[in-house]
Amino acid sequence: MKFIKQQIKTIKEKDPAIKSTLEVFLYPSFKAQIKHKIAKYFYNKKHFFIARYITEKTKRKTGIEIHPGATIGENVFIDHGSGVVIGETAVIGNNVTIYHGVTLGMTGKETGKRHPTIEDNVLIGTGAKILGNITIGKNSKIGANAVVLKDVGPNTTVVGVPAKETK
Repeated sequence: MKFIKQQIKTIKEKDPAIKSTLEVFLYPSFKAQIKHKIAKYFYNKKHFFIARYITEKTKRKTGIEIHPGATIGENVFIDHGSGVVIGETAVIGNNVTIYHGVTLGMTGKETGKRHPTIEDNVLIGTGAKILGNITIGKNSKIGANAVVLKDVGPNTTVVGVPAKETK
């Protein structure tokens, strides 16, 4: 229940288009994150089929794919959501904003920890691809459509393909 209240508050604070609390229940990210919590429970109990079944149904209904193994912090806001993919070993900190079309994926070269770690207070722009076992530092911003293949330090903004720090 605490998670639901927190998500309602986060969405209302971060989306100026929200006019009422009831609207939050229509948001794909709200549904996807609640279902992720349930899937994560089954995943941690090693009920992998049930966990994946929940996430596959959720992906079809919301357009947001969050692997049940992913770790998601508090107050994460996925705006719009369509096309968001979050891989199995991804770790997302607190107060992160993710726009539509974002991939937190792997390069195909790693084993074990294959997906990015996103630290607290990061903003990830529309269409960004963050790939591999890399870390995006606290308070950083990833520009729209950036392709990030290397660590990004705290308080840094990166843009482009491949992503480079702005001055």
